[in-house]
Amino acid sequence: MGLLTALGPLAIDMYLPAFPAIAQGLNTTPGHVERTLASYLLGLAMAQLFYGPFADRYGRKKPLVAGVVIFIVAAIGCAFTTDIEHLTAWRIAQAFGGAAGLVIPRAVIRDNFNTRDASKALSILMLVMGVTPILAPILGGQVLAYANWRWIFGIMALCGTGLLVGVLVTMKETLHPDRVIPLGVGIIGRNYLAMLRDKKFLCYALAGGFGSAGMFAYIAGSPRVFIEVFHVDPQHFGLLFGINAAALIMAAQISARLLNRHTPEFLLRKAQVSLVFMTSLALILTLAGAITIVLLMVCLAGFMASQGFVNPNAAALALTDQGKRLGVASALMGTLQMLCGASAGMVVSVWQTPSALPLTGTLALCAALSWLFGRMAMKAT
Repeated sequence: MGLLTALGPLAIDMYLPAFPAIAQGLNTTPGHVERTLASYLLGLAMAQLFYGPFADRYGRKKPLVAGVVIFIVAAIGCAFTTDIEHLTAWRIAQAFGGAAGLVIPRAVIRDNFNTRDASKALSILMLVMGVTPILAPILGGQVLAYANWRWIFGIMALCGTGLLVGVLVTMKETLHPDRVIPLGVGIIGRNYLAMLRDKKFLCYALAGGFGSAGMFAYIAGSPRVFIEVFHVDPQHFGLLFGINAAALIMAAQISARLLNRHTPEFLLRKAQVSLVFMTSLALILTLAGAITIVLLMVCLAGFMASQGFVNPNAAALALTDQGKRLGVASALMGTLQMLCGASAGMVVSVWQTPSALPLTGTLALCAALSWLFGRMAMKAT
């Protein structure tokens, strides 16, 4: 399930080093190539809404197999495309396939575990999700050293094929027949509307969503802040990025261990306080003109470590009491997180000043909203 969850993000990060080569190979502009990434992210957000109802009607395995097959076919299409328009279309199709790996593993975990154990399992998913953005661009760069950019999509197809075989051979259906929900436009609409009216679910989902939004803001804003504001050598950017990713990974695993002694609510509450403190400190230092690259890294590492606690515990708590509509709940939660993340990334990209303020300000806002929705969720319990 962890590797399946990484399939979608793999397709985001692995081809980033190939942007100039793709632009040259397809005789197009870098801006058009960048828009293939935006198209993929939009498709990833919207496609999750479709998998939820299908996973609640036909079980977890069949929609997952279908999604991985779509991902493989689309990756092959990307590899053999001859123009940017078709590459964009194939990328959207690839997102619709990769979205299955985001929605269904969460539902499978919740089928099998209670809230505490689900938090532990989701922390393991965080480990895989944290490693993927580090390794994928490195792998893509190594491919470019020996072959052209089309092989990157070929490797994506091979990874998808390996996971497809794994699903077909080892995965057992986890949806109990008593929890099957009939498929129909009216039923789907009522289920999603019911989820949006479920204050506890919605607030926990948004608590995790705005925490994730901070991560998207960091990913979008850190290259400019590190390289242009603090004049970090681009060759060293990966090291700084890796330090913060390591903080996220280690914290998620510590969270899983602490769940043996503490409840997910307790860990979430403490982590959100830390989230607000670290981002507020970064914002205050920035406004005071006292921020340095060392202080910024301390605040960012603290933020990422706090997020390692927030994300798995908020997700597990959001899916509590959703046994009969776990697919829908997981899909809506994933879409909300993607939309929150896209919004935060847009804010950072539009808010242009020659300082770290767009990054630290957006992080502080996301942390405050995560804390607010977390408190609202706990009051609704």
